[in-house]
Amino acid sequence: MTHHERFDGNGYHHKLKGKDIPLGARILSVADTYDAMTSLRGHRDASLIPVAIDEIKNGSNTQFDPDVVEAAIPILENT
Repeated sequence: MTHHERFDGNGYHHKLKGKDIPLGARILSVADTYDAMTSLRGHRDASLIPVAIDEIKNGSNTQFDPDVVEAAIPILENT
């Protein structure tokens, strides 16, 4: 459940912050957000990849670990 924590400490369940969040959870948070935004859901259409990438960039250092975002963006841009 630690992938619901936010890098700035405003997440849940444990209010972990920054590097106190396990690295795998920080990576999964970015991947889960990208997948959720770019997948067709019953209640909404999928977002375009550039829109999802912009949203992840905007969440860098608040919702997401900026190092993970920096590493992920080139990969996501080539999908």
